[in-house]
Amino acid sequence: MGEYMHRRLDNKSFTDDEIKSLIKEYNIKFIKLQFVDINGQVKNMTIPSEHIQKALDNEIMLDGSSIKGFRSIETSDMFFHPDRNTFQLLPWRIREGVNSARLICDIYNADGTPFEGCPRCNLKRVMQEAEKLGFSMNIGPEAEFFLFAKDKEGKVTPTTQDRAGYYDVGPEDLGEDVRSDIVLTLQEMMFDIEASHHEVADGQHEIDFRYADILTAADNVATFRIAVKAIAAKHNLHATFMPKPIYGINGSGMHCNVSLFKGKKNAFYDPKAEYELSDVAKYAIGGMLKHIKSITAILNPTVNSYKRLVPGYEAPVYLAWSLANRSALLRVPAKRGNSTRVELRSPDPACNPYLAFAAILEACLDGVRNKIEPPAPVESNIYKLTTKERKKQRIDSLPGSLAEALECLDKSLVGRAALGEHAFNEFMSSKRKEWDSFRTYVSQWEIDKYLERY
Repeated sequence: MGEYMHRRLDNKSFTDDEIKSLIKEYNIKFIKLQFVDINGQVKNMTIPSEHIQKALDNEIMLDGSSIKGFRSIETSDMFFHPDRNTFQLLPWRIREGVNSARLICDIYNADGTPFEGCPRCNLKRVMQEAEKLGFSMNIGPEAEFFLFAKDKEGKVTPTTQDRAGYYDVGPEDLGEDVRSDIVLTLQEMMFDIEASHHEVADGQHEIDFRYADILTAADNVATFRIAVKAIAAKHNLHATFMPKPIYGINGSGMHCNVSLFKGKKNAFYDPKAEYELSDVAKYAIGGMLKHIKSITAILNPTVNSYKRLVPGYEAPVYLAWSLANRSALLRVPAKRGNSTRVELRSPDPACNPYLAFAAILEACLDGVRNKIEPPAPVESNIYKLTTKERKKQRIDSLPGSLAEALECLDKSLVGRAALGEHAFNEFMSSKRKEWDSFRTYVSQWEIDKYLERY
């Protein structure tokens, strides 16, 4: 989309006239006003492009009572407030003569105030807290996904598209063409793609895009998930970000490379300090280690998430940090200078990125505010340590179930601060219902195990 698209890279917002010019130039007929619910599911309202000014003037209304975690029916009138800088042609929605574009929106109350339950508004609130301390945060997420085959009727099958492995190439890696199409589509949308490859498990893939400020990164994750699913569908495949779709093989994570900045300077880097990590970096590590159990329900929000977080499948379940050791929850990659970062390895791609990034930022800020010192780094393979050895080294574990994670979150001041009261209560209510539904469901495993025996 030419020179206008480069405004996004410069953090410059489109003007109303520029948006209208793009609508005319690219024959855009429909505008999708995009937002997410409490669970991170992307929603949108589509309007004819002739009504774009109404949208830009924040006059398009939303029924909040119909959206998970929003408003009750008595106070349901809400308004879309589009972020002009997110105006984007949707490449997978291009048809001859009929194109669609999207605007990512914040949700506002009828009185003109930001809705406290809007995940995007909530993330902005936490970002403002960081700004008061002089910090901004960048995050580089690495979201993995699986590709499953569809049958002749277009229904999803339990069969992965291929049986290739880590970094494999064709003909074993049957996903090369799909990944190429996804990468090209994302590049059209101004994503800076750094790498793409087949992952460890059958049918598992990863596409890495450049880090960004946490608001842009959250928008990017939401867009990425839509794009991957849309392009996979064009290949008659189903893409899923379910953390553990197949028993016995690795699940999908979303490692998050985190750094705090002061202006344009990476606040994690200190060339004179041990490991060249500043006090700010160490306190942020200390904060994440202290609060990770409390925010795990936000970073790993489904019952299925905890099928991934088990020893034996390269999932980071042990609370430790390291410089190179990938068995630790937190890892500091080798690059320094402005590339200094901490990789948090537990989140999964089913999370709501706006809530997850708010929780990570709040944990880091608490570490910095309170100067929380981390323990010494652990460079031995934690997976091979016995329970006794881990206990001796005081290496704790992540919660083992959604129920346990919700218990930790319920007691957490940092978790409440990260979500705000409205989102916190709605999130807890939704997830407790999810756990209760799972807890009372009679699974096929139970039928196979117990029906004849008892």
